[in-house]
Amino acid sequence: MRIISGEFKGRRITAPKQLPVRPTTDIAKEALFNILNNLYYLDDITVLDLFAGTGNISYEFASRGCTDITAVDTEYGCVKFINETAASFEMPIKTIKADVFKLLKTHKHAYTVIFADPPYEFSLEQFTEIVTSVFKNNLLSLGGVLIIEHSKHTSLLEVDNYSYSKNYGGSVFSFFEFPETGVN
Repeated sequence: MRIISGEFKGRRITAPKQLPVRPTTDIAKEALFNILNNLYYLDDITVLDLFAGTGNISYEFASRGCTDITAVDTEYGCVKFINETAASFEMPIKTIKADVFKLLKTHKHAYTVIFADPPYEFSLEQFTEIVTSVFKNNLLSLGGVLIIEHSKHTSLLEVDNYSYSKNYGGSVFSFFEFPETGVN
């Protein structure tokens, strides 16, 4: 994987092969950040990266000037890799080793952007639980957006607070926001 833009543009990051991850492709990541760059000044936002895996999305936010990034993963190897990589680049990424579903029920901080890249084989109920927990527990700032990456074979159109989706090959980014904000 590589960092697409910003201070660390072009830097390649090689994750250990034993990590149970599926990093967001460069093409999809570039498209996602084109959308986000049109919505926000990335150096002014707070970011929660759920199911962070290798930290691919967190590194991209940091490279583009975001200074308040929290990456969450349940796998010790993933959290360790993110910590080591962030330290080597001097990136301001905090990590939490936790079960995302439990964290979403107890966490008390609100974020501008919440990005979730759970396993593609999650059930509709599991995807819905992520969205429900984020909104029920006030984890999204007003004007913020929850983005869930999922397979093109999964539809989240009927989930509460759904706003729109963007397809990139086999991947889809579904955007969820407060109805009154309409940031798209």
